[in-house]
Amino acid sequence: MRRLIAVACLACSFAAMAHAQQIDVAFAGGSLNSPGNSFSGGTFLPAEGGGAFLGFNGDVLFKPFFKGNIGVQAEVDWKGSQGLYGGQIPYRPLFYDFNAMYARRFTKHFGVEALAGIGGESIRFYSNSYSNCDFYGNCTNYISSNHFMGDFGGGVRFYPYGNFFVRPEMRLYLINNNEEFSSSHPVRYGVSIG
Repeated sequence: MRRLIAVACLACSFAAMAHAQQIDVAFAGGSLNSPGNSFSGGTFLPAEGGGAFLGFNGDVLFKPFFKGNIGVQAEVDWKGSQGLYGGQIPYRPLFYDFNAMYARRFTKHFGVEALAGIGGESIRFYSNSYSNCDFYGNCTNYISSNHFMGDFGGGVRFYPYGNFFVRPEMRLYLINNNEEFSSSHPVRYGVSIG
């Protein structure tokens, strides 16, 4: 009986702490910009930018601590349609990251945020057949090239009604060993609605 009471008290404590947080989720849309095509050692390296990017993100601001201005954020963004790598091979980049975040609401209708963190880039190169199979017989029609990355960014939040927000935003990705493209530092810009 004591264990049951202890578990119930612990569950109530976690529920109270979770209720004291600010949790936001948003849908994002935008584009990616990077330096143009280049040649390196006789190899053509295309630009990674262009096309529409879609994504989801969410954050938690810790209300009882730091006046509710400090929190964590996570997001995933991907190219909405396949591009052609070198004009021949279909591909799609996907970015995901986990960030520390500072956010401040100045008025009822205006706030800002800044963030920095780590994550990864997964570039999927597609083929016409299911040739990439694992030990269990699960097959895909793509192979992935994965890279560690850091990111920095920020946004301006406009609150037209209650806690509903529109956030113009920008992210600078610093991608480690991004040898498939002409640049290791593309910039994603867009708008999130949450």
